[in-house]
Amino acid sequence: MSERIVIIGAGQSGAQAVATLRAEGFSGSITMIGDEPFLPYQRPPLSKAYLMGTLERERLFLKPEAFYRDAHCELILGVGVSRLDRAAKTVHLADGRTFGYDKVLLATGSRVRKIRSPGADLPGVHYLRGIADVDALREVFLPEKKLAIVGGGYIGLEVAAVAAKRGMDVTVFETMNRLMARAVSVPVSDFYEKVHRDAGVKLLLNTGVEAFEGNGKVEAIRAGGKSYAADVALVGIGIVPNDEIAKEAGLACEDGIVVDESSNATGDPAVFAAGDCTRHIGREGTALRLECVQNAIDQAKHAAMWMVGKPNTYREVPWFWSDQYDLKLQIAGLARPSDRIVLRGDPAARKFAVFHLREGAVAAVEAVNAAPEYLVGRKLIADGASIAPERLADTSIPMKSIA
Repeated sequence: MSERIVIIGAGQSGAQAVATLRAEGFSGSITMIGDEPFLPYQRPPLSKAYLMGTLERERLFLKPEAFYRDAHCELILGVGVSRLDRAAKTVHLADGRTFGYDKVLLATGSRVRKIRSPGADLPGVHYLRGIADVDALREVFLPEKKLAIVGGGYIGLEVAAVAAKRGMDVTVFETMNRLMARAVSVPVSDFYEKVHRDAGVKLLLNTGVEAFEGNGKVEAIRAGGKSYAADVALVGIGIVPNDEIAKEAGLACEDGIVVDESSNATGDPAVFAAGDCTRHIGREGTALRLECVQNAIDQAKHAAMWMVGKPNTYREVPWFWSDQYDLKLQIAGLARPSDRIVLRGDPAARKFAVFHLREGAVAAVEAVNAAPEYLVGRKLIADGASIAPERLADTSIPMKSIA
C-alpha cells in the first residue's frame, strides 16, 4: 500500500514540503490542507510591493495550481483542521471530514498578536498577516489620511514607508526606546530612525498605546496620556505560533511546537513540524523559534527528507530581510547583546554593514544596501570564520578578499 502524507498548513513550508517529497521520489499520496482560500503564497511582499500596488496578486503565489496537480497533491483550501488524533492517525477538519495518514507535517504557521487595549475592536483598526488583510488596508490607504501604526518592528516600518510614499500622515508608536529593537543593533536602529523621520514619519518612542478612541470607528489613539487623531490604525506587535492542534494532540509545545534536530516533533515517528510554528534546536545548540522564510523553507526540506528515510541535521544559518523606501536590509545569523560590533562603511552614504563578532568569530551581519557584505557574511558565519575587526572595517579590502 502506498504511504499517505497529510500536510496541515498551506503556506511556505507546506509548498516546499510537496516539492521536496516529490523531488526525493516519494510516490505515495499527499494531501495539503489550508484554512485560507488561496494557494500557498509569499507573505513578505504583502507589507511592501503588494500593499503599494506594484505587485499583482497572482505573483504572490509560490507555485501555480498546475504544480500541485502535476505533483498529484490534493489541495483542500478554505477549511481549518480541528483535531489531530495521533492514536488513530487521523486529521479531522472543521467541516467534519476526516483523513487518515501514515505521516503528518504540521506547517500551521503563525498569526498576529492581538492588542488588548480598550477600543481595539473598533472598525478601522487593522492587522497585516494575509492577503485579505492587505486588501482591506489598501482601500483606506489614501493621501493625507492620518495613519497610526502601533509597533516599530519590520511590519510597522515597512507599512510606514509605503504610507509615507502615498502621502499619508504617519505616526508610529513604539514602547521601546528604539526601532526594531528586538531584531537589529543600535547603529541600524539609529539609521532607520533618521530615514523615517526624514521621510516625514512621526516616531513616538517609549510610548505605549493605552486605548483606541472613536464613535463607531477609530478616530484617535490615546498614548502617553495624550490623544492623537487617526483615520486608520495598523497594529504590528508580533506574531504567535499556531500550536494549539499540536498541544491538544499531546505534543510538547513551548512558544511553538518543540522539535528536535531532525524536525521530528516530540519523538513521534509519524509527526513532523516546520516553520513559524516550531521551536527548534539552533546552530549553537539552544532552543529558539524563528519567524522567517528561510527557516520555513529549510525546515520543510529537512522534515520531508526524514519522511522519505533520508535523515539529516538542521543547522542552517538563519537569514532575514526588510525593504523600506530604497533600502534593503539583509541580516544573517543571530546577534547577542554581548557581541562585539564592527561597522563597515558609512551610514550617511546609505550603504553599510554591521558585523557581530563572538569570541572572535563572525556570528551575525546586518547589511543595508550592501549585498557583498551580506553574502560573504553568511559564508563567514557558516564557516565559523574568525576575522580581525580592523580587516572587516576596512572598506579598501573587498569582501571577496576577506572571505
